[in-house]
Amino acid sequence: MAIGKVEICGVNTSKLPLLTSDEKATLFSRIQDGDQTAREKYIEGNLRLVLSIIKRFGSSQESVDDLFQIGCIGLIKAIDNFDSSLGVKFSTYAVPMIIGEIRRFLRDNNTIRVSRSLKDTAYKAIYAKEAMLKANAKEPTLEEIATEIGISAEDITYALDAIQSPMSLYEPIYTDGGDTLYVMDQISDKKNKEENWVEHLSLSEAIKKLNKRESEIIHLRFFEGKTQMEVANYIGISQAQVSRLEKTALKTMRAYLVG
Repeated sequence: MAIGKVEICGVNTSKLPLLTSDEKATLFSRIQDGDQTAREKYIEGNLRLVLSIIKRFGSSQESVDDLFQIGCIGLIKAIDNFDSSLGVKFSTYAVPMIIGEIRRFLRDNNTIRVSRSLKDTAYKAIYAKEAMLKANAKEPTLEEIATEIGISAEDITYALDAIQSPMSLYEPIYTDGGDTLYVMDQISDKKNKEENWVEHLSLSEAIKKLNKRESEIIHLRFFEGKTQMEVANYIGISQAQVSRLEKTALKTMRAYLVG
């Protein structure tokens, strides 16, 4: 995906306007009065935000034009639902909505599927490898993994290769009591860690609304970039519990931000 290209969907991204805080406030006031011209200017003035967000999905196989269009839909939804009286910055409210819109698109547009049996084999091999590495302090060979799980080395290789490209980050891999864990929950978010994404969204006040355990999980997941499995091992609870607590914490934070 050519994120760095200048023109996206016919828009010259190098010439996107940058609105000041006062300009945004004035335009949004006009939008609330039904001014469509102000709405269009407000959308255009926030396209840089969409552009910055789609860079997070640089590993996606989708075209940058498609992601930009979907991100714009999320931006428009954010504008139409934003309540300026809450005292929350528009970008703080808009970013999760734009990301959510893109994630739904990627999930729903994932047309290439890997059979359940192949995925099961791949996950068994991955988990066995992690367990053996932890127990023996050395990386097991493919043959050792095959012996451990009772599956041929050839079948393991085929299964691991099968999930490398086509599997979506939003593919469910485990469900417990209605709480689904996705592939993305197993991956450390290094980019988030380097860019301090959550800090840039000014969510410190929302985090204060969480209890000690929830706050710790959010910090480990989004500030330190740990996977749910790593958090579970660190805290001493199950991954399913981490998933439930994380979802509850994010719901609490979202409720605080959007009112």
